[in-house]
Amino acid sequence: MTVTLADVAARAQVSPATVSRVLNGNYPVAASTRERVLKAVDELDYVLNGPASSLAAATSDLVGILVNDIADPFFGIMASAIQSEIGGPGGRAGGERLAVVCNTGGTPERELTYLTLLQRQRAAAVVLTGGAVEDEPHATAVAAKLRKLAEAGTRVVLCGRPPAPETGAIALTFDNRGGGQRLTEHLIGLGHRRMGYIAGPEERTTTRHRLEGHRAALAAAGIEEDPRWTVWGRYDRQAGYEATLELLRRDPSLTAVVAANDSVALGACAALRESGLRIPEDVSVAGFDDLPFSVDAVPALTTVRLPLAEAGARAGRIAMGREEPPPGGIATVRGELMVRGSTGGPRVS
Repeated sequence: MTVTLADVAARAQVSPATVSRVLNGNYPVAASTRERVLKAVDELDYVLNGPASSLAAATSDLVGILVNDIADPFFGIMASAIQSEIGGPGGRAGGERLAVVCNTGGTPERELTYLTLLQRQRAAAVVLTGGAVEDEPHATAVAAKLRKLAEAGTRVVLCGRPPAPETGAIALTFDNRGGGQRLTEHLIGLGHRRMGYIAGPEERTTTRHRLEGHRAALAAAGIEEDPRWTVWGRYDRQAGYEATLELLRRDPSLTAVVAANDSVALGACAALRESGLRIPEDVSVAGFDDLPFSVDAVPALTTVRLPLAEAGARAGRIAMGREEPPPGGIATVRGELMVRGSTGGPRVS
Protein backbone atom coordinates (compact mmCIF):
# COMPACT_ATOMS: atom_id res chain seq x y z
CA MET A 1 0.00 0.00 0.00
CA THR A 2 1.29 3.45 -0.93
CA VAL A 3 2.31 5.61 2.02
CA THR A 4 0.80 9.09 1.88
CA LEU A 5 1.79 12.43 3.35
CA ALA A 6 -1.18 12.07 5.72
CA ASP A 7 0.27 8.78 7.01
CA VAL A 8 3.54 10.53 7.81
CA ALA A 9 1.68 13.33 9.57
CA ALA A 10 -0.23 10.85 11.70
CA ARG A 11 2.94 8.97 12.66
CA ALA A 12 4.77 12.19 13.56
CA GLN A 13 1.68 13.64 15.29
CA VAL A 14 1.77 16.84 13.25
CA SER A 15 -0.37 18.34 10.52
CA PRO A 16 0.11 17.43 6.84
CA ALA A 17 1.09 21.06 6.25
CA THR A 18 3.96 20.70 8.73
CA VAL A 19 5.19 17.56 6.97
CA SER A 20 5.12 19.44 3.68
CA ARG A 21 7.10 22.33 5.17
CA VAL A 22 9.76 19.97 6.52
CA LEU A 23 10.14 18.11 3.22
CA ASN A 24 10.17 21.22 1.07
CA GLY A 25 12.36 23.22 3.43
CA ASN A 26 10.47 26.40 2.61
CA TYR A 27 9.27 27.38 6.08
CA PRO A 28 10.89 27.44 9.56
CA VAL A 29 10.07 24.36 11.65
CA ALA A 30 11.24 23.58 15.19
CA ALA A 31 14.19 21.17 15.29
CA SER A 32 12.33 18.65 17.46
CA THR A 33 9.36 18.69 15.09
CA ARG A 34 11.60 18.31 12.05
CA GLU A 35 13.31 15.33 13.69
CA ARG A 36 9.95 13.64 14.37
CA VAL A 37 8.83 14.15 10.80
CA LEU A 38 12.05 12.79 9.28
CA LYS A 39 11.93 9.81 11.63
CA ALA A 40 8.38 9.07 10.48
CA VAL A 41 9.44 9.43 6.84
CA ASP A 42 12.23 6.93 7.44
CA GLU A 43 10.08 4.44 9.34
CA LEU A 44 7.34 4.50 6.69
CA ASP A 45 9.70 4.64 3.70
CA TYR A 46 7.76 7.61 2.40
CA VAL A 47 8.81 8.84 -1.03
CA LEU A 48 7.95 12.42 -1.95
CA ASN A 49 5.50 12.60 -4.83
CA GLY A 50 5.13 15.32 -7.39
CA PRO A 51 4.38 15.94 -11.06
CA ALA A 52 6.26 13.32 -13.01
CA SER A 53 7.89 15.80 -15.36
CA SER A 54 9.27 18.05 -12.64
CA LEU A 55 10.34 15.04 -10.57
CA ALA A 56 12.33 13.63 -13.46
CA ALA A 57 13.84 16.99 -14.30
CA ALA A 58 14.89 17.59 -10.73
CA THR A 59 16.27 14.20 -9.83
CA SER A 60 17.16 12.00 -12.82
CA ASP A 61 20.77 13.22 -12.83
CA LEU A 62 21.44 12.83 -9.09
CA VAL A 63 23.97 10.24 -7.91
CA GLY A 64 24.73 9.60 -4.24
CA ILE A 65 28.14 8.47 -2.96
CA LEU A 66 28.15 7.33 0.68
CA VAL A 67 31.43 7.45 2.62
CA ASN A 68 32.27 6.97 6.30
CA ASP A 69 34.78 9.83 6.51
CA ILE A 70 35.57 12.06 3.55
CA ALA A 71 38.72 13.31 5.35
CA ASP A 72 40.13 9.76 5.33
CA PRO A 73 42.18 9.22 2.13
CA PHE A 74 40.76 5.68 1.87
CA PHE A 75 37.31 7.13 1.19
CA GLY A 76 38.48 10.31 -0.52
CA ILE A 77 40.35 8.37 -3.20
CA MET A 78 37.36 6.15 -3.95
CA ALA A 79 34.88 9.03 -3.93
CA SER A 80 37.04 11.07 -6.29
CA ALA A 81 37.40 8.16 -8.71
CA ILE A 82 33.66 7.43 -8.61
CA GLN A 83 32.84 11.08 -9.23
CA SER A 84 35.25 11.28 -12.16
CA GLU A 85 33.20 8.60 -13.93
CA ILE A 86 29.83 10.02 -12.87
CA GLY A 87 30.58 13.60 -13.88
CA GLY A 88 30.88 12.91 -17.59
CA PRO A 89 28.24 13.49 -20.27
CA GLY A 90 25.08 11.45 -20.16
CA GLY A 91 22.63 13.38 -18.04
CA ARG A 92 19.47 15.07 -19.22
CA ALA A 93 19.81 17.29 -22.27
CA GLY A 94 23.43 16.19 -22.64
CA GLY A 95 24.39 17.66 -19.26
CA GLU A 96 26.47 16.11 -16.52
CA ARG A 97 25.43 14.02 -13.55
CA LEU A 98 25.30 15.67 -10.15
CA ALA A 99 27.35 13.60 -7.70
CA VAL A 100 26.54 14.20 -4.03
CA VAL A 101 29.03 12.86 -1.48
CA CYS A 102 27.21 11.88 1.73
CA ASN A 103 29.53 11.75 4.75
CA THR A 104 28.00 9.37 7.32
CA GLY A 105 30.72 9.79 9.93
CA GLY A 106 30.48 6.04 10.43
CA THR A 107 27.04 6.49 12.02
CA PRO A 108 24.53 3.76 11.07
CA GLU A 109 21.56 6.08 11.58
CA ARG A 110 23.00 8.68 9.24
CA GLU A 111 23.64 6.04 6.60
CA LEU A 112 19.96 5.07 6.67
CA THR A 113 18.92 8.72 6.57
CA TYR A 114 20.99 9.38 3.44
CA LEU A 115 19.58 6.29 1.73
CA THR A 116 16.08 7.51 2.54
CA LEU A 117 16.83 10.97 1.16
CA LEU A 118 18.33 9.53 -2.02
CA GLN A 119 15.31 7.26 -2.45
CA ARG A 120 13.01 10.23 -1.99
CA GLN A 121 14.93 12.17 -4.65
CA ARG A 122 14.77 9.21 -7.07
CA ALA A 123 18.54 9.12 -7.46
CA ALA A 124 19.82 7.66 -10.73
CA ALA A 125 22.48 5.69 -8.84
CA VAL A 126 23.86 5.16 -5.35
CA VAL A 127 27.37 3.93 -4.52
CA LEU A 128 28.18 2.83 -0.96
CA THR A 129 31.88 2.64 -0.10
CA GLY A 130 33.88 0.89 2.62
CA GLY A 131 32.91 -1.77 5.12
CA ALA A 132 29.45 -2.36 6.53
CA VAL A 133 28.28 -2.29 10.15
CA GLU A 134 27.85 -5.76 11.65
CA ASP A 135 24.52 -5.23 13.36
CA GLU A 136 21.62 -7.43 12.28
CA PRO A 137 18.81 -4.85 12.65
CA HIS A 138 20.87 -2.25 10.80
CA ALA A 139 21.88 -4.71 8.07
CA THR A 140 18.23 -5.65 7.59
CA ALA A 141 17.21 -1.99 7.39
CA VAL A 142 19.95 -1.19 4.86
CA ALA A 143 19.02 -4.22 2.75
CA ALA A 144 15.41 -3.03 2.66
CA LYS A 145 16.51 0.45 1.54
CA LEU A 146 18.77 -0.95 -1.18
CA ARG A 147 16.01 -3.22 -2.40
CA LYS A 148 13.55 -0.33 -2.67
CA LEU A 149 16.11 1.79 -4.50
CA ALA A 150 16.83 -0.99 -7.00
CA GLU A 151 13.13 -1.71 -7.50
CA ALA A 152 12.59 1.97 -8.33
CA GLY A 153 15.24 1.81 -11.06
CA THR A 154 18.20 3.20 -9.11
CA ARG A 155 21.50 1.46 -9.84
CA VAL A 156 23.09 0.44 -6.54
CA VAL A 157 26.80 -0.42 -6.33
CA LEU A 158 28.77 -1.50 -3.25
CA CYS A 159 32.47 -0.58 -3.51
CA GLY A 160 34.65 -2.24 -0.88
CA ARG A 161 31.65 -3.78 0.88
CA PRO A 162 30.58 -7.39 1.26
CA PRO A 163 27.73 -8.44 -1.05
CA ALA A 164 24.14 -7.71 -0.02
CA PRO A 165 22.15 -10.71 -1.31
CA GLU A 166 18.68 -10.26 -2.78
CA THR A 167 18.89 -6.47 -2.92
CA GLY A 168 19.77 -5.96 -6.57
CA ALA A 169 23.06 -4.29 -5.56
CA ILE A 170 26.28 -4.93 -7.50
CA ALA A 171 29.26 -5.62 -5.20
CA LEU A 172 32.95 -4.93 -5.80
CA THR A 173 34.24 -6.45 -2.58
CA PHE A 174 37.80 -6.12 -1.29
CA ASP A 175 39.69 -9.30 -0.39
CA ASN A 176 40.50 -8.11 3.12
CA ARG A 177 40.91 -11.63 4.48
CA GLY A 178 43.38 -12.63 1.80
CA GLY A 179 45.34 -9.41 2.16
CA GLY A 180 45.50 -9.75 5.93
CA GLN A 181 46.69 -13.32 5.62
CA ARG A 182 49.44 -12.50 3.11
CA LEU A 183 50.67 -9.61 5.27
CA THR A 184 51.06 -11.80 8.35
CA GLU A 185 52.57 -14.62 6.30
CA HIS A 186 55.23 -12.13 5.21
CA LEU A 187 56.10 -11.36 8.84
CA ILE A 188 56.10 -15.04 9.77
CA GLY A 189 58.44 -15.68 6.85
CA LEU A 190 60.84 -13.12 8.32
CA GLY A 191 60.85 -15.09 11.57
CA HIS A 192 58.33 -13.19 13.70
CA ARG A 193 56.31 -15.17 16.22
CA ARG A 194 55.21 -12.51 18.72
CA MET A 195 53.06 -10.02 16.82
CA GLY A 196 50.71 -7.40 18.17
CA TYR A 197 47.60 -6.58 16.15
CA ILE A 198 45.78 -3.23 16.19
CA ALA A 199 42.25 -3.88 14.96
CA GLY A 200 39.70 -1.31 13.86
CA PRO A 201 36.19 -0.84 15.28
CA GLU A 202 34.74 -4.20 16.30
CA GLU A 203 31.42 -3.61 14.53
CA ARG A 204 32.95 -3.19 11.05
CA THR A 205 33.14 -5.98 8.46
CA THR A 206 36.51 -4.70 7.28
CA THR A 207 37.91 -5.07 10.79
CA ARG A 208 36.69 -8.64 11.16
CA HIS A 209 37.85 -9.78 7.74
CA ARG A 210 41.38 -8.38 8.09
CA LEU A 211 41.73 -9.84 11.57
CA GLU A 212 40.46 -13.21 10.33
CA GLY A 213 43.18 -13.20 7.67
CA HIS A 214 45.83 -12.41 10.28
CA ARG A 215 44.61 -15.21 12.54
CA ALA A 216 44.43 -17.67 9.65
CA ALA A 217 48.12 -17.06 8.94
CA LEU A 218 49.01 -17.58 12.60
CA ALA A 219 47.02 -20.82 12.76
CA ALA A 220 48.57 -22.15 9.56
CA ALA A 221 52.03 -21.55 11.03
CA GLY A 222 51.13 -23.21 14.33
CA ILE A 223 51.44 -19.96 16.28
CA GLU A 224 49.12 -19.75 19.27
CA GLU A 225 47.68 -16.26 19.56
CA ASP A 226 47.91 -14.56 22.93
CA PRO A 227 44.73 -12.54 23.72
CA ARG A 228 46.99 -9.73 24.96
CA TRP A 229 48.30 -9.23 21.43
CA THR A 230 45.08 -7.73 20.01
CA VAL A 231 43.87 -4.20 20.76
CA TRP A 232 40.76 -2.61 19.22
CA GLY A 233 40.42 1.03 18.25
CA ARG A 234 39.47 3.55 15.59
CA TYR A 235 40.88 3.76 12.07
CA ASP A 236 43.11 6.76 12.79
CA ARG A 237 46.66 7.71 13.76
CA GLN A 238 45.88 8.54 17.39
CA ALA A 239 44.25 5.16 17.89
CA GLY A 240 47.36 3.48 16.51
CA TYR A 241 49.57 5.49 18.84
CA GLU A 242 47.53 4.65 21.94
CA ALA A 243 47.08 0.98 21.00
CA THR A 244 50.81 0.49 20.46
CA LEU A 245 51.64 1.87 23.89
CA GLU A 246 49.06 -0.53 25.32
CA LEU A 247 50.57 -3.47 23.42
CA LEU A 248 54.05 -2.63 24.70
CA ARG A 249 52.69 -2.41 28.23
CA ARG A 250 51.04 -5.81 27.87
CA ASP A 251 54.01 -7.54 26.23
CA PRO A 252 57.32 -5.67 25.78
CA SER A 253 58.76 -8.68 23.92
CA LEU A 254 56.65 -8.14 20.79
CA THR A 255 58.76 -7.99 17.64
CA ALA A 256 56.11 -6.79 15.17
CA VAL A 257 52.93 -4.72 15.07
CA VAL A 258 50.28 -5.26 12.39
CA ALA A 259 47.92 -2.30 11.99
CA ALA A 260 44.35 -2.27 10.69
CA ASN A 261 45.27 0.39 8.12
CA ASP A 262 48.08 2.74 7.16
CA SER A 263 46.91 5.65 9.32
CA VAL A 264 46.91 3.38 12.36
CA ALA A 265 50.38 2.14 11.36
CA LEU A 266 51.74 5.71 11.36
CA GLY A 267 50.52 6.12 14.92
CA ALA A 268 52.18 2.84 15.83
CA CYS A 269 55.49 4.06 14.38
CA ALA A 270 55.28 7.28 16.41
CA ALA A 271 54.64 5.37 19.65
CA LEU A 272 57.53 3.00 18.99
CA ARG A 273 59.96 5.84 18.29
CA GLU A 274 58.90 7.71 21.42
CA SER A 275 59.47 4.49 23.36
CA GLY A 276 63.06 4.35 22.11
CA LEU A 277 62.47 1.50 19.68
CA ARG A 278 63.80 1.39 16.12
CA ILE A 279 61.78 0.36 13.07
CA PRO A 280 62.33 -2.35 11.87
CA GLU A 281 65.48 -3.23 13.87
CA ASP A 282 63.55 -3.57 17.15
CA VAL A 283 59.93 -3.81 16.00
CA SER A 284 58.54 -4.26 12.49
CA VAL A 285 55.38 -2.40 11.49
CA ALA A 286 52.89 -3.21 8.72
CA GLY A 287 49.75 -1.42 7.55
CA PHE A 288 46.95 -1.95 5.05
CA ASP A 289 45.55 -0.03 2.02
CA ASP A 290 48.77 1.56 0.65
CA LEU A 291 47.54 5.12 0.99
CA PRO A 292 49.66 7.78 -0.79
CA PHE A 293 51.69 8.72 2.30
CA SER A 294 52.76 5.12 2.98
CA VAL A 295 55.70 5.15 0.58
CA ASP A 296 56.91 8.48 2.00
CA ALA A 297 56.93 7.32 5.63
CA VAL A 298 60.34 6.78 7.22
CA PRO A 299 60.97 3.93 6.84
CA ALA A 300 58.56 3.33 3.95
CA LEU A 301 55.60 1.27 5.13
CA THR A 302 55.08 -2.38 4.28
CA THR A 303 51.38 -2.70 3.51
CA VAL A 304 48.72 -4.28 1.32
CA ARG A 305 47.81 -2.19 -1.70
CA LEU A 306 44.12 -2.00 -2.50
CA PRO A 307 43.41 -0.50 -5.95
CA LEU A 308 41.09 2.13 -4.48
CA ALA A 309 41.07 4.47 -7.47
CA GLU A 310 40.60 1.65 -9.96
CA ALA A 311 37.79 0.07 -7.93
CA GLY A 312 36.10 3.44 -7.48
CA ALA A 313 36.27 4.20 -11.20
CA ARG A 314 34.81 0.80 -12.04
CA ALA A 315 32.01 1.34 -9.53
CA GLY A 316 31.27 4.68 -11.17
CA ARG A 317 31.12 3.16 -14.65
CA ILE A 318 28.80 0.39 -13.48
CA ALA A 319 26.61 2.94 -11.70
CA MET A 320 26.34 4.92 -14.94
CA GLY A 321 25.64 1.83 -17.03
CA ARG A 322 28.86 2.26 -19.02
CA GLU A 323 30.29 -1.07 -17.86
CA GLU A 324 28.56 -4.41 -17.53
CA PRO A 325 28.22 -5.73 -13.97
CA PRO A 326 30.45 -8.71 -13.11
CA PRO A 327 29.02 -12.23 -13.47
CA GLY A 328 26.61 -12.92 -10.64
CA GLY A 329 26.77 -9.27 -9.62
CA ILE A 330 29.87 -9.81 -7.46
CA ALA A 331 33.57 -9.21 -8.14
CA THR A 332 36.42 -9.72 -5.66
CA VAL A 333 39.14 -7.07 -5.73
CA ARG A 334 42.45 -8.52 -4.55
CA GLY A 335 45.15 -6.64 -2.68
CA GLU A 336 48.87 -6.68 -3.44
CA LEU A 337 51.55 -7.10 -0.76
CA MET A 338 53.97 -4.15 -0.86
CA VAL A 339 57.16 -5.02 1.03
CA ARG A 340 59.10 -1.94 2.12
CA GLY A 341 61.51 -0.81 4.79
CA SER A 342 59.27 -1.00 7.88
CA THR A 343 59.55 -4.78 8.17
CA GLY A 344 62.60 -6.93 8.77
CA GLY A 345 63.72 -9.92 10.77
CA PRO A 346 63.01 -9.99 14.53
CA ARG A 347 65.62 -8.62 16.91
CA VAL A 348 67.96 -11.11 18.51
CA SER A 349 67.89 -10.92 22.31
